[in-house]
Amino acid sequence: MKNILLTGAAGFIGWRTGELLLQRGYNVIGIDNMNDYYDVRLKEWRLNQLKRFDNFKFYELDIENLGALEVLFEDNHVDVVLNLAARAGVRYSIVNPHVYLSTNAQGTLNLLEVMKKHNVKKMVLASTSSLYAGQPMPFKEDLPVNTPISPYAASKKAAEVMAYTYHYLYGIDVTIVRYFTVYGPAGRPDMSIFRFIKWVDEGTPIELYGDGTQSRDFTYVDDIAEGNIKALKNVGYEIINLGGGRNPISLNYIISKIEEFLGKKAKITYKPFHKADLKETWADITKAELILGWKPKVSFDEGIKKTIEWYIKNRDWLRDIKL
Repeated sequence: MKNILLTGAAGFIGWRTGELLLQRGYNVIGIDNMNDYYDVRLKEWRLNQLKRFDNFKFYELDIENLGALEVLFEDNHVDVVLNLAARAGVRYSIVNPHVYLSTNAQGTLNLLEVMKKHNVKKMVLASTSSLYAGQPMPFKEDLPVNTPISPYAASKKAAEVMAYTYHYLYGIDVTIVRYFTVYGPAGRPDMSIFRFIKWVDEGTPIELYGDGTQSRDFTYVDDIAEGNIKALKNVGYEIINLGGGRNPISLNYIISKIEEFLGKKAKITYKPFHKADLKETWADITKAELILGWKPKVSFDEGIKKTIEWYIKNRDWLRDIKL
């Protein structure tokens, strides 16, 4: 598995996964459509970190474009597909559900079709803890996640089951990794931690949906990237949680740590809790430990400190990033 096709290479998780792969000597073929769902300057910053490596090749294309994928596979030898390209975000998926289905489901199908044609036998597929809505915690992979409550979760479920079909019919080995709220340097500006840091630093009121007691199993991006790489092993077809595996962290606690590390007091504007959001997430990561030998290493306090340090170092250009 020397030559890896990494989709979503300029994305938050894709960038960090690509960087670790390149450091370890893999040849990475990165693709990204560089869409403007959020400020493209963040994607350009991440992509520039990858372009420093001689073993990195980049194509600006969309996984929804089957013809472009055909040409790419004809021009490059691909051993494995690490599919991290996705439309992410629960709330925006309610506003624009069509693009979520076309990217997350149709895009995954396109990749599977091209893999079948070119006899590529391994896919790692990024999925989401949003599928566990309404299930008992801690969330285990064998829970019946058949009632997604957002188009985002539904599109990811569609991708998962399509990948199973191609595993069953054509012998493609698939590791599905379900992420639990990923955070870290160069994160997405539509996610709470990036927004909260920027708002507190600039003295802008935080927009807090709910009372702040809702909590997440936050997972540092380096741990997720390491899990993606470990997921390259052959497993048949497995769904594996990648999460902090610790007690969930509340939004109120996050705000307090941001205040502490920035030395500034947060202003908060409270808004109604959104019905498509989960009130709490918590991963059972037993399977990840058993099958992949993976468990997270970075504590939340350490991770949020590193995230704020990155923000401060890049504050000059982050000031203009639109949220």
